[in-house]
Amino acid sequence: MQPVQPSVGAARVNEKHKIIEHYDLVSPYYRLLWGEHIHHGYWVRGDESKETAQIQLIEHLAQLANIKAGSRVLDIGCGFGGSSVYLAKKYGASVTGITISPVQVQMAKEAAAKTKVDASFLLMDAEEMQFAQPFDVLWSVESISHYQNPRQFFASAVKFLKPGGCFALTDWFQKEDLSAAEKKKFIEPIEKGMMVELRGMNDYSGFLVSSGLQVVHRQDLTRNCAKSWDIGMDIIKGKAFWTLAAKLGPGFVTYLKAFRAMRAGFASGNFVCGLFVAKMPEDGANHISSLSNRSVWA
Repeated sequence: MQPVQPSVGAARVNEKHKIIEHYDLVSPYYRLLWGEHIHHGYWVRGDESKETAQIQLIEHLAQLANIKAGSRVLDIGCGFGGSSVYLAKKYGASVTGITISPVQVQMAKEAAAKTKVDASFLLMDAEEMQFAQPFDVLWSVESISHYQNPRQFFASAVKFLKPGGCFALTDWFQKEDLSAAEKKKFIEPIEKGMMVELRGMNDYSGFLVSSGLQVVHRQDLTRNCAKSWDIGMDIIKGKAFWTLAAKLGPGFVTYLKAFRAMRAGFASGNFVCGLFVAKMPEDGANHISSLSNRSVWA
C-alpha cells in the first residue's frame, strides 16, 4: 500500500525550517537527555544501560555494513556526531557527517576535536547533497523519516555510493496496512511531536531497490528498542524538564508529550523501528559517473 501524500501546499509536520529551529534550540538539552547518541538503544539481554544499548545499535549496524579501517563513511543526519566519532575511533573509518542544524555541526566538531579522530562535519541538506568523491558506506540512523520525499532522497543519495558499497540505515516506520483509526490514534501524535512522516518498511525496501541497490539485510528492531521510551518517560518525570519546556515554548512541550505516544506506539505494535543494509552492485559505476562535475565538498 502506497502512503497517501499530502496535497500540494498543505502544511506538513516535517517542514524543514521547523526541524532546523528545533534541533538548533534543543540539541544541547538532547545531549543531557539521551547522552552522546541521539537515537534508540538496542537491548540484547534486556538489562543493559541506555548508553550500552545505544552503542549496541551502532555496533549491530556497523558489523552488518562491514565497516573497516579506512572506509569512507557518510553519516547522513549525523546529529551531534555520536555515530561519526564512534565509527572513526572504533573502526578507523574516515567519516563525514552532515546535518542541517548549525548548532549540531558545532557540537559535532567539538566532539571530534576532543577525541582527535578522522571525522569532519558539514552543514548540508541531505536532500541536496554535493560531494566530489563517492563513499564506501552511506550511514543514516533515525534521520530519513524527517525528509519529505524519501524516494527522491534515496535515488539521489546512491549517486554518492561506490560500486560494491552499502547503504546502512535504521529508521522509524509504521506498521504495514495501518487502518485510518490506528494511524490517527498511534502514529499522528508521533509525527506531530517528532516532526516526521512515517511509512512502512516495504516502502523503504521499494525505494532502495528502485534506486539500484540490493537489500541484503532487513530487520524489525522494535522489540529490542522499545525500552528506550520506558527510560525516556522516567527521565522526563523530573520537574526540571517541564520547567525547561515552559521556557523553550510549546514546540518542546509537544515533543515531550510525544514520549507517551512513542511508548504507546511501541506497545500497540503500530510503531516500528527497522534496519536495512543494501548493497550497490560491483558494476554500479553508472551511479557515480556524474560526480566529476559536482562541487568539491569532501
